[in-house]
Amino acid sequence: MAFSHPYLLWLLPLALLPLVFQRAHTRNYSWLEMLPADPLSNIIGLILKVLAVCILASTIIGLSAPHSYQQEVERIGVGAQIGLVLDRSASMDDPFSGTTETTVGETKSAAAARLIAEFVKSRQNDMIGMITFSNSAMHVLPLTENKEAIVAAVRATAGNALFQTNIGSGLTSGAGLFDKVPNSGSRAVILLSDGAGRIDANTQEKIREWFDRLEISLYWIVLRQPGGLSIFDENYKPQEDQALPPEIELYDFFKTLKTPFNAYEAENPRTLQLAIEDINRKEKKPIKYMEKIPGKDFSNIFFMIAAIMIALLLGVKYLEVNTWRTA
Repeated sequence: MAFSHPYLLWLLPLALLPLVFQRAHTRNYSWLEMLPADPLSNIIGLILKVLAVCILASTIIGLSAPHSYQQEVERIGVGAQIGLVLDRSASMDDPFSGTTETTVGETKSAAAARLIAEFVKSRQNDMIGMITFSNSAMHVLPLTENKEAIVAAVRATAGNALFQTNIGSGLTSGAGLFDKVPNSGSRAVILLSDGAGRIDANTQEKIREWFDRLEISLYWIVLRQPGGLSIFDENYKPQEDQALPPEIELYDFFKTLKTPFNAYEAENPRTLQLAIEDINRKEKKPIKYMEKIPGKDFSNIFFMIAAIMIALLLGVKYLEVNTWRTA
């Protein structure tokens, strides 16, 4: 047992005061030897003193807020440890490529925040962390089971952003979410971006090594730009003496990862929803996780004991007064 205010326990010796002071009588006698011996009254008097001691002790212990310790119990459920790595470049505030010129469509960042929030709410046993990136990565939330905090963080991604897309920084920070966290059996990073940036060789090697060592799967959802190139276009050939487009180069790099990799393209909120639903189905594997069971507060129990004993003392006092009145 633990106490929230243990310093109050120093007051416990005061609970012995009823044993020190003698009970005051309502009648005085010039010679007590005239009274016959009454062992029953002496026993009752002692019991009343003990009750008074228990009342004071229970009150002091209740004020010190006793409670049991928090426990962690290993459970087996269905879910995963998921790192959300979300693009917050300025282009994410543009409508989807499938939106017509005469229609004001939902922006990519708003649609992503809405659908990912629904995804988080539907997951029961997941631990989810979050990284955002534009010109650099921003650590938003570590891996946590707090769904309210995760949803709030996702909805906050619809704010203003910068004009750069540093995917390499986002991925390394996303992998860092899993470092020093016990592996539950299923780990994944969901990378959501509307473009791609080039990743230098050193960063590529770091990503490859971290994802392999930490056993992290990768899901990449590409929100296509209007008229943008498809990463799945097998017939695409770059012009002579020109480098591959960033999205093709990044797609080819992801395919070299030793851990599982899946890519999706979304041109509107509906296809984005389908991609998230597919990830939801794939990341439902048996996992081990620790459930935190909060400690139990015992303060009210001690206050209740004190209240019951006070009621008993008041009842005895009432009877005592009536006895003298009838004498």
